[in-house]
Amino acid sequence: MTKPTPPRKPEPHECCGTGCIPCVMDIYEEELFEYEKALKAWDAQQSRPEAA
Repeated sequence: MTKPTPPRKPEPHECCGTGCIPCVMDIYEEELFEYEKALKAWDAQQSRPEAA
């Protein structure tokens, strides 16, 4: 398992500010949440002793 990479945060100009559904910022927040879960799983796997 490879270490997860964080999602790219949208630049302020990428949000048009008109309340799009979904907004690029909403998508980023969802991707960030999934990244954090994957990173925790990766960290847990890294801390386990390897099976012999």
